[in-house]
Amino acid sequence: MKKLLLFGLSVVLATGCSSGDEKTKAVVSEPVYTLVFLDKTRSVDVNQAFVAGKYKQALSDIIDQNIRRKGDKLEIYYIHENTSKARALSFTARTEMEDVSSASPTDREAAQTEFELMLKREKATIRQRALQQLAEENEGASNQSTDIWASLPVITKASETGATVKVYYLSDMLESVKAKPGSEELRRDFEVQPPQSNAQADDWAMADKEQLKRYAIGNPDITMILPFAPNASAKQNNPAVTQYWETLFTELGAASIEER
Repeated sequence: MKKLLLFGLSVVLATGCSSGDEKTKAVVSEPVYTLVFLDKTRSVDVNQAFVAGKYKQALSDIIDQNIRRKGDKLEIYYIHENTSKARALSFTARTEMEDVSSASPTDREAAQTEFELMLKREKATIRQRALQQLAEENEGASNQSTDIWASLPVITKASETGATVKVYYLSDMLESVKAKPGSEELRRDFEVQPPQSNAQADDWAMADKEQLKRYAIGNPDITMILPFAPNASAKQNNPAVTQYWETLFTELGAASIEER
């Protein structure tokens, strides 16, 4: 069976037999478009040792898992009063492996080693820049509101590229936006009035879906990475809040939702 090597791509080889002949099928994955939303509001303090440690490790893991080849993209947005306009970092991987389909086994191994070394360097660069964004403090007026809803048009735009979209919220997920005077749009302020039960959270999510379904977010994988220690009380880490988001994201089309 002839081996097919596609540089810079993830390849799955499946072999089958038909009339005594072997057939090889290659399934190539799409590039990964990673969106990271960093909470830059007063309710999340990244200077706390537990939060800093958890979020530094999370960013490192996200980069290691999702930056794999040329074309993989990572963007970081700040969550605050103006989330959809708060892109803090945009990075697209450029490392690619040379075409070694006709090379000797020794040259193939050397090319693979060089590719991995260059990709490692590229990951180190983006990791450093991402950690700088994590440490950046927001002392402006925008830290008074937490507009997570505003992340939806950002996800919609990413989904329109055709890439596999992975979304990470490094946030307490406490939506906190006051409705504008005269506006018919309902807003949530979980700092003032959080959901009191999973049933209420589901009801609110279903109601909010009606005004948010205009955003075609596709079917992204969504991960909520909360800043709470395992011994946090239900008052601090309200399970009904994450229940709200799980229901809302599911109704809007998310392929998977994970809480960490």
